Amino acid sequence: MLVVIRGAGDIATGIALRLWRSGMKLVMLELPAPTAIRRTVCFSQAVLFGSWCVEGVTARLASDANEARQLAEHGEIAVLVDPDGSAVAALRPDGVVDAILAKRNLGTKLTDAPVVVGVGPGFTAGVDCHAVVETMRGHDLGRVILKGSAQANTGIPGVIAGHSADRLLRAPADGIFRQVREIGDRVNPGDIAAEVAGVPMCCKLGGTLRGLLADGVPVYKGMKCGDVDPRGVEDYCNRASDKALAVGGGVLEAILQLSGVLKER
Repeated sequence: MLVVIRGAGDIATGIALRLWRSGMKLVMLELPAPTAIRRTVCFSQAVLFGSWCVEGVTARLASDANEARQLAEHGEIAVLVDPDGSAVAALRPDGVVDAILAKRNLGTKLTDAPVVVGVGPGFTAGVDCHAVVETMRGHDLGRVILKGSAQANTGIPGVIAGHSADRLLRAPADGIFRQVREIGDRVNPGDIAAEVAGVPMCCKLGGTLRGLLADGVPVYKGMKCGDVDPRGVEDYCNRASDKALAVGGGVLEAILQLSGVLKER
């Protein structure tokens, strides 16, 4: 089964791990200049480095749809620069998963493949996809929705170890992002993680710097640029998150159910 995943960020990577380990062939579509924050666990980094490994699984950059198909057929995860999803028509996959997480549909259609799954808000099952998978932390995280939509985006990040919005790092100004610290570093409240246009971006709490934009990325004031994990476990920086794997499990369930692999009991 060939599945195209639109997006290659941390949630999309968790989905890819679930699907690839279940024997599916994968092509992931990404931007030419990825803006992932949790870069260490994002297959989008293959765009910049030619290949990228997460939890022992390697994704490789393909030059076009034909090469992407060949990589996938040989059991590798292919990453293709294709922000508009134009390669979907050429690949003719068995399934399409929109994991861009733009909070709105950027062009995915119900007719793109026999099974189309929308991840998070912005999709309606039966309208622009066959199933939606919930991304909101809580009781319904990873749940498959066959009629209707996921919960609307609240703009409030999920709670980790008692912390929510205060664990996020946002650009203090418009300009070019400049790293001061690295992903995996231990930080304390007030530590400078990066700067933009000479204005420091400071941590609000202590823990491990789990995510940080790459040096040189243009940003705007208020843009999410980093993430401090108050649990302080460095290993979490190198493994897919519980949320990414939960969503990945929901996508796997949706594909198997809608493709007829899971029979009604």
